[in-house]
Amino acid sequence: MDRFLEMQTFNAVVDAGSFVKAAETLDMSKAAVSRYVGDMETRLGVRLLHRTTRRLSLTDEGQLFYARSKELLDALEGAEAEVTSRSEAATGLLRVNVPFTFGILHLAPLWGQFKAQNPKVTLDITLADRLVDLVEEGYDVAIRIATLESSTLVSKRLASTRMVLCASPRYLAQHGTPQHPHELSSHAVISYSYWSTRDEWRFDGPQGPVSVKTQPIISTNSGDTCRAAALADQGVILQPSFLVGKDLADGTLVELMPQFRSLELGIYTVYPTRKHVPAKVRALIDFLQSHFGGNQQPW
Repeated sequence: MDRFLEMQTFNAVVDAGSFVKAAETLDMSKAAVSRYVGDMETRLGVRLLHRTTRRLSLTDEGQLFYARSKELLDALEGAEAEVTSRSEAATGLLRVNVPFTFGILHLAPLWGQFKAQNPKVTLDITLADRLVDLVEEGYDVAIRIATLESSTLVSKRLASTRMVLCASPRYLAQHGTPQHPHELSSHAVISYSYWSTRDEWRFDGPQGPVSVKTQPIISTNSGDTCRAAALADQGVILQPSFLVGKDLADGTLVELMPQFRSLELGIYTVYPTRKHVPAKVRALIDFLQSHFGGNQQPW
């Protein structure tokens, strides 16, 4: 007997809550649905469902099998959708949300190349650092720089960036170079207001985690403004390497206390679902993974 069909039938019964409704969904007879589930239980040697005249419920073994089999069925559907989308031409309006600074520095130079490869796609690109709701606001894809928590969204990692503590040589000459994060409480700090811990900066040091409450002289929701203030000798910043990497290489900013590491963040593409991924979305994901893959990021 077809194990895939057994699994599909069992999942349909659980999702529908009854053999009758599952039979309607699958366009089978109730007897066929019952036979598939019964034969699978016999083959596995366990009972998966408690059956009464009023309701169905999963056994412990049934709960485990349902979770695992659903993953397999979703993965198969996703694989089929991906293959189908690759065979289609990328076309139509593609709405993309990207972080402001990363979008300007590292994505803006790529859109022309993407368009040249996908001439039937119309790009609508929004730059914003706030966390958008892809479904509610109608975006096809977003770029997120974060430590991603569990989510209903699908994500693909493109690259990584680390938060770097730094200041200008002139500022350090005037105010001294801090040797421990606790010394930051007495330094001028330029704070990024979207930072999840706001004015409390956290590090992992040789002796373990360290946190310090800073006293910002400037707070802003713009990483570019933080960088500009640091380059103007105004104080210490904690900003991602994709933003300050060139400044560090040029020596216009100096990394402080490299033995105390701050967060490393992933740079991801996220999109609403892996089911029936449009060709235009798949084309963009493949394009970005090709560009950012292989650890070739300039930062």
